[in-house]
Amino acid sequence: MASPTPHLAVRGSDGTSLLCGPPSCKESPSFQRDERQGKYMTFSSDGSLFGWCNGSQVSVIKTSTGDMVKSFDLPKTAALEFSPLNRVLATWQQYTKTQDNPQGEANLQLWDLQTGACLKAFYQKKVTGWCPCWADDESIIVRNVNNELHFFENNNFETIANKLHLQKVTEFALSPGSQPSKVAVYVPGSKGAPSFVRLYQYPNFGGPTSALANKSFFKADRVTMLWNKKATAVLVTASTEVDKTGASYYGEQMLHYVATNGESVIVQLPKNGPIYDVSWSPNSSEFCVVYGFMPAKATVFNHKCESVFDFGTGPRNAAFYSPQGHILVLAGFGNLRGQMEVWDVKKYKQVSKPQAEDTTHFSWCPDGEHIVTATCSPRLRVSNGYKIWHYTGAVLYKHETPSNKELWEVLWQPFPTGTFPEKAVKYQASPSELGSTEAKPAQAYRPPALRNKPPTASSKLHEEELPQNMRPSAAGEKQISKSILKNQKRREAKKAAKQKNKSDEAPPPVEDSAPPSYETSSSGDPETDKKIKNLKKKIKAINELKEQQAAGKVLQKNQLEKMQKEAQLLKEIEDLELGL
Repeated sequence: MASPTPHLAVRGSDGTSLLCGPPSCKESPSFQRDERQGKYMTFSSDGSLFGWCNGSQVSVIKTSTGDMVKSFDLPKTAALEFSPLNRVLATWQQYTKTQDNPQGEANLQLWDLQTGACLKAFYQKKVTGWCPCWADDESIIVRNVNNELHFFENNNFETIANKLHLQKVTEFALSPGSQPSKVAVYVPGSKGAPSFVRLYQYPNFGGPTSALANKSFFKADRVTMLWNKKATAVLVTASTEVDKTGASYYGEQMLHYVATNGESVIVQLPKNGPIYDVSWSPNSSEFCVVYGFMPAKATVFNHKCESVFDFGTGPRNAAFYSPQGHILVLAGFGNLRGQMEVWDVKKYKQVSKPQAEDTTHFSWCPDGEHIVTATCSPRLRVSNGYKIWHYTGAVLYKHETPSNKELWEVLWQPFPTGTFPEKAVKYQASPSELGSTEAKPAQAYRPPALRNKPPTASSKLHEEELPQNMRPSAAGEKQISKSILKNQKRREAKKAAKQKNKSDEAPPPVEDSAPPSYETSSSGDPETDKKIKNLKKKIKAINELKEQQAAGKVLQKNQLEKMQKEAQLLKEIEDLELGL
């Protein structure tokens, strides 16, 4: 049976439309474009239903045929969401009060999609976190009400089945997948007490001892909590608004790994700087982190928070796994130039390196073959439009919004897991009339005085770090066999023995008042010479840092700590050379 073709929903100032995905990339014949300006649109979690509001009503249709399911007279609706099994439609509108009604009207409404009846209406003043969270089987529904979590069961909103009351619950995240459901809650610290994240299994809320895991930490003004697909662990990114050390304008971030078996650990990131993005692999055993001052590093970690693969540095601030988990895209959007790196995750081999400038939105098609990039208002009000790509870098379809119009949103139709099986990764670009936009290597600016001279390491603006499997040292280590290393050690030992014999025959040196030199020396022992050589390398690096500091460069914390070890390193060299 052939796989279905996903639709792409498009919303802008000229209305709402549905586009058939690749290879046709034409407007869907089953959906009549709504010319009125749409306020919001969404698909159901399985993609079978599509809903949108256009300022006069909320409409729900079947995606495949375009048949109307239900229509609601709700002109002020600003957001809507389907429950996982398509039984309930949640709608939200701006909370307002009048003189006649000082309390205002309940602005969060839950509708039965079978009958069209309103099941319940709640007061929800803030748009942040407006929608209740359903478990995948709709057995549990959660709302945060005045720092307290209210749990409902089986879409019965008249009775609160359970409550989780902590002092100030500001954030929560319900686990995906099957029962039993788990919930992660965040309580900010106050009066010197630390903030904490706790994991609970519903309905066991009998105090701190009933928690599956507990992680407390300081330096947290806000957090984001991200469950993996199997609901075995949560990644918690804790952020502060202000970095008191002055190292970053964007505050300070820490990444914590909290598992349902009680384990919790801080994810150690080798480079200082902000955490731009964290993304779980669909296999739930690995996650990718993009972090560090630009050029940013990207690293894949396993469930033990050990580094699996280091992608080096580059202009990037986002990571996107394909729905099947076999491809990873590292991208630099926003204030970066839109460079994308497409990687085969199984082989850790780069597939393509296209560029999509001025991109404000990126998303994978459910088939794991195609992606969409878009430039949308109000983030950017010029050059609006979208492109559909194959992951090999070929542009399959391009739409440019007219200059007098605006594009607001593009959205792929989702499908149940397993609809699109994983396919072998291709490395050759797919044929396309529009071609590809492979990123050209940008030349760094060089002042006129240096333009006719060969480039040197000191003239580089940033230190570039290659991916783990492309570094010269790693390649060299693979090429040298064990026998070559053994013969090399024998030659070094013979050379050291000859130098020792010569030193025994030579007259004793005259003592000099000059300080000891650490340029070259030989103790006669190859292992000792090796240690001395490594220590001298560290001394050389410290001298280079001193020169940089004298030139006015601001050093990082780890560099300053390295400089403080100079006296200790010199003492170690002296002891080794004296044979102590």
